[in-house]
Amino acid sequence: MQVLQNAPLAPLTTLRLGGPARRLVTATTDDEVVAAVREADAAGEPLLLLGGGSNLVIGDAGFDGTALRIATRGFDLDGTRLELAAGEVWADAVARTVGAGLAGVEFLAGIPGSAGATPVQNVGAYGQEVAETITEVVAYDRRAGETVVLTNAECAFSYRHSRFKADPHRYVVLRVRFALEDAAGQSSPVKYAEVARTLGVVAGERVDLATAADTVLALRAGKGMVLDPEDHDTWSAGSFFTNPVLSAEQYAAFAARLEGLTAPAFPAPDGCTKTSAAWLIDKAGFTKGYGTGPATLSTKHTLALTNRGSATTEDLLALAREVRDGVRAAFGVELVNEPVMVGVAL
Repeated sequence: MQVLQNAPLAPLTTLRLGGPARRLVTATTDDEVVAAVREADAAGEPLLLLGGGSNLVIGDAGFDGTALRIATRGFDLDGTRLELAAGEVWADAVARTVGAGLAGVEFLAGIPGSAGATPVQNVGAYGQEVAETITEVVAYDRRAGETVVLTNAECAFSYRHSRFKADPHRYVVLRVRFALEDAAGQSSPVKYAEVARTLGVVAGERVDLATAADTVLALRAGKGMVLDPEDHDTWSAGSFFTNPVLSAEQYAAFAARLEGLTAPAFPAPDGCTKTSAAWLIDKAGFTKGYGTGPATLSTKHTLALTNRGSATTEDLLALAREVRDGVRAAFGVELVNEPVMVGVAL
């Protein structure tokens, strides 16, 4: 294990924001991860888990505790069964599954971050979620003091949520297991309308697997959602707000405020309706590139809040609050941040 004192955290995040950690530990094996967690817990030390840093907003004051960077590696493919170490780079792992001719995560191509973070957030995009293919998650249970294996059902997946996110201080993901599909070089059925239009197919059809992944990569790049150090539109945490899921009563109140506009609406569980955060932000007057300071909306996508190179975390949060409050005032809908906040809050 590598241990550093007063270590910068900003370079370890895609936003490139945040102050230092009092102590930074980099672990390259599962045993090192568990040992570092146990040491911190025994000492009553605050612990921050770091993977790819793509879903973190760290305060300017930094983190007064131990930041544990999980840098484990492992890509084990047996037929259609895949096991990934938590520290594996997610985008690289997806590319390898596509190269192996296996469907199931191809529409998640290009998403930054680590494999261990995917079940926490139930990472999803373009009509696909990891909950559809994850079979088990191997995690260290800090409460029980032992390594456990959780089934898909025990992970309690829902939209951008899971058991791990609901109880963020209990589990440390070590490995993630997936059941992929050998569809003879074809993709999973296309579900997302934008992808179907781009591919020239109807929803439910399958296409060439590599073509599906390449199409998603191109769509993501066009929205500034594929990491590029030269492109400040990618200095973000991806989608900063989740798509609101409204109860029937909330949706009726929302619809009454639309004044002739037609908002995106998608059926959600329990009689709810999901609408588009990006649409709400745009229609509330926050268009692409909004902002004149060092933190602005992406010039490619209204859902991404970006660091133009000299921003602080407080600059970013000020913009986030302005957008959140503007959407609430215009439509009565409360936007919820998707990234994890460390030492700060909206």
